[in-house]
Amino acid sequence: MSERPLVWVNDDDEAIRFVLERALSRAEYRVSTFSTVGELNEALTKGSPDVILTDIRLPDADGLTVLDALRAEQREIPVIAMTGFSDLDQAVTAFQKGVFDYLPKPFDLDQVLSTVASAVVHRPASTRPAPKEPDSRMIGDSPAMQEVFRTIGRLSRSNISVLITGETGSGKEVVARALHEHSPRSGGPFVAINTAAIPSELLESELFGHERGSFTGAHSRRHGRFEEAAGGTLFLDEIGDMPLTLQTRLLRVLAEGDYYRVGGRDLLKADVRVIAATHQNLDAHISDGSFREDLYHRLNVITISMPPLRERTSDIPALAEHFLEQAAIEMGLEVKTLRPETISLLKSQPWPGNVRQLQNVCQQLCVMAPGEQVFPEDLPAELSVAGPSQGRDDDPWQEHLRAWVREALPTGQQDLMVTVRDDMEQVLFEEALDYTGGKRVDAARVLGVGRNTLTRKLKDRDDED
Repeated sequence: MSERPLVWVNDDDEAIRFVLERALSRAEYRVSTFSTVGELNEALTKGSPDVILTDIRLPDADGLTVLDALRAEQREIPVIAMTGFSDLDQAVTAFQKGVFDYLPKPFDLDQVLSTVASAVVHRPASTRPAPKEPDSRMIGDSPAMQEVFRTIGRLSRSNISVLITGETGSGKEVVARALHEHSPRSGGPFVAINTAAIPSELLESELFGHERGSFTGAHSRRHGRFEEAAGGTLFLDEIGDMPLTLQTRLLRVLAEGDYYRVGGRDLLKADVRVIAATHQNLDAHISDGSFREDLYHRLNVITISMPPLRERTSDIPALAEHFLEQAAIEMGLEVKTLRPETISLLKSQPWPGNVRQLQNVCQQLCVMAPGEQVFPEDLPAELSVAGPSQGRDDDPWQEHLRAWVREALPTGQQDLMVTVRDDMEQVLFEEALDYTGGKRVDAARVLGVGRNTLTRKLKDRDDED
């Protein structure tokens, strides 16, 4: 019988070490734990585990430095990075340094066990060069954004096509730029074109260029976006609006790797990585015949789904702070800060325009808010307390409940139903008794419960107190 795999856990949080050691041991792994990089390096001089789980921020050093030590000794041990302070740059850096996987905290134990099992079976990714400093910034600690960061990190050595989906304003072009900046083509140009913003009769020339005299008004040769993006990345935004005739041409370029200018005879090489984006349901367009299925499969090698802002409300404070600072620098004004109650109100909004709408609101606040601190009354009129219920069946209190649940779920908080029920009962009982002047019979009647039920509930609460 073969020996059970050995997993080393390196984290300065004793509680995390305990939880991981217990979960891994139950999964039939042998486990050793450490609290510093120094302890881990000392252990590496005496033995080798099958997998290393390490936090990134440790008291004595960056946990990723273990990768440097392993590389120097040419030891191929899968390293899984863990962190509670994650952003895109850190995720990309971790993958490009050679981590097997990257787990943002708080993590799900089933995910940890699954990742460790994969690491035991597979060899780690090859060593990768250090990333270049990005020109754009992605912000988000929510689980959905952490998954986006991880995907970008995994693709950092790849040139394959990517399809980015998501609602308008959710940040699809920002993701496309990040994919470019963290890719082997980062030294080349990033060229973006919105296929929905250009008339269909001009779009072919915009993409592929044209020769002089190829059509009325073509007074000289023009290079298309494919030529402009040579050696880099071509971002095709709103690909779902591309006419069928152009879809056929694009499919040929992706399949064959070459094309002609409009009216041209010289065969040109398409030296670009294509990243496409859409807010539409392409499956529905394929069904109704307005989008080619074969082109969809060419573009959709990897899909990145951008979450709408209403599903990542925990990211709103950091996003707003960034946008306010950015607007203040651009306009030469003082940096505004959001009051806690203002942040709460922002989190309760439906944000149909997503991150772009939040950015516009912050730019407006930078100019219009009278003081350094932004109060709820300083927000635009459409962001009122009643605003979230517009276009939905929910009342404002239900929207606030939705916002609370969306914020509580990623934290790992348990027994949400019990918490909500107890708090709701408390509010109902207090308000009903206040309304009836303390008369329990009348309070039970207006609440639609029996007097005995009300009395028992109140007694239980008094006993808890």
